Amino acid sequence: METIIEKRQFDEERALYHAQDMTIRNCIFAGPADGESVLKEARRVALEQCDFSLRYPLWHVEGFTLDGCRMDEKTRAAIWYAKDGVIRRSTLGGIKAVRECENIVISDSRIVSQEFGWKSRGVSLTDTDVTAEYIFFDSRDVALERVHMQGKYSFQYMENLTIADSVLDTKDAFWHSKNVTVRNSVVKGEYLAWFSDGLTLIDCKIIGTQPLCYCKNLKLVNCTMEGTDLSFEYSDVEADIIGHVDSVKNPRSGLITLDSVGEVILGDAVMECSGKVVVR
Repeated sequence: METIIEKRQFDEERALYHAQDMTIRNCIFAGPADGESVLKEARRVALEQCDFSLRYPLWHVEGFTLDGCRMDEKTRAAIWYAKDGVIRRSTLGGIKAVRECENIVISDSRIVSQEFGWKSRGVSLTDTDVTAEYIFFDSRDVALERVHMQGKYSFQYMENLTIADSVLDTKDAFWHSKNVTVRNSVVKGEYLAWFSDGLTLIDCKIIGTQPLCYCKNLKLVNCTMEGTDLSFEYSDVEADIIGHVDSVKNPRSGLITLDSVGEVILGDAVMECSGKVVVR
């Protein structure tokens, strides 16, 4: 039988440890005892319209929902080693909010969390705003749709990532990533996707200096590029670019087709480069 807890305040260490089959509604997790790990090892718990201001509340939790909940900046490392979770209409505000988690679905939420999503698998974000440095470091099987993200060192060492209809305002995103597809999105940053393998950009706008260097199996389809100087250095690339590219330097192999280019820089390379640039 499900237990319902409403309009209570919890601040003790492990106050609801190993809670099972429970709905927790309009509760506050904060107070002078400043206890940690309030819901550690919980199973099948639904949290609705709750406020959190304590560390490590949802560790080793399986089968949980957060609906309309708020975690402030004191809710550090909120969700670790968790499985099968749904987060909607919520705010995650503490550092390292999600780590080493599996099968987490997030929608209609706001995330402000450095080092968000590390070493996780099967995570999706939809209609969500994210501010995070080092988002999704070394994670697998992640999907973003209609996400607005602001960060710095994003999606490093990731595998199997899809992004659609999003805006990424970042820095050196996708470094050392594998099997990434980005569709109909804006990708703004510096040194985009160096050392990536299997990156495909479709109908995207790419903004920023020295993008897409040292890449393997790089593909651009119907993309535009803005402020992109020294592009494609030492990359294996097949690119169809609409409009202008500031400069292309020493593509290692493949074909880059574009409407105009400020400069094609060939020579003084440290490896053999046979890539071609064709102006329509």
